[in-house]
Amino acid sequence: MRRTATILLVESESAKSSSMASPLAKTGLEVVVENSGAGAMRWVEYNRPDLIVVDASTMRSSGVRTCRRLRKAVPEAPIIHCRTADSAEDRTALADIYLAKPFTARKLLNRIWALLPADDLDEEIVRLGPLTLFVDKRSVDVTGQGERKLTPKMASLLEELLRHPNQILSRNFLMEVVWKTNYFGDTRTLDVHIRWLREIIEQDPADPKLLRTVRGVGYILSVETA
Repeated sequence: MRRTATILLVESESAKSSSMASPLAKTGLEVVVENSGAGAMRWVEYNRPDLIVVDASTMRSSGVRTCRRLRKAVPEAPIIHCRTADSAEDRTALADIYLAKPFTARKLLNRIWALLPADDLDEEIVRLGPLTLFVDKRSVDVTGQGERKLTPKMASLLEELLRHPNQILSRNFLMEVVWKTNYFGDTRTLDVHIRWLREIIEQDPADPKLLRTVRGVGYILSVETA
């Protein structure tokens, strides 16, 4: 079972029935609610959350300034910024994930589980850019798209790519480590699995931005790691 994680939820007192505090707490998370950015800043002076949710949709402000201040005060804690559907996404908030209401509690929880660090009692997680690979259950969470199941070979292939970001991996190398073969006469099965992965992780599989082909050599997973 997953260890108890502490979530700092910043939302207005007026949230009431729309508050995410109860749905989060029901999953076993420890939820600390602060009703203002100032209150959140005071709390983090003496405490460290595992993750922060700023629900600006319940507040009079955009929550952008609050996110930036919390990012500076607790740089190690992932931040989820929630806003109303009619407000524009503002990346200057420096959040890890941006969600527009309305959304279900399950969607928020999926994002929280994807951002929380793995611990010794949980399965191994490989996280890079918009991709979170759950190694043991062979699934990948793509930011903004949700979690998808993978075949064993797809999971192994994606894991190898994630562990070598921004590096060109040759077809021969991938065949050897994923398919455990030294026969490189036919790599069509690799190409098929690459296509299947693109259908899951790319916004436009026909014009891949993450998993790109290096013609005549192999493939590269291009992800910003900074």
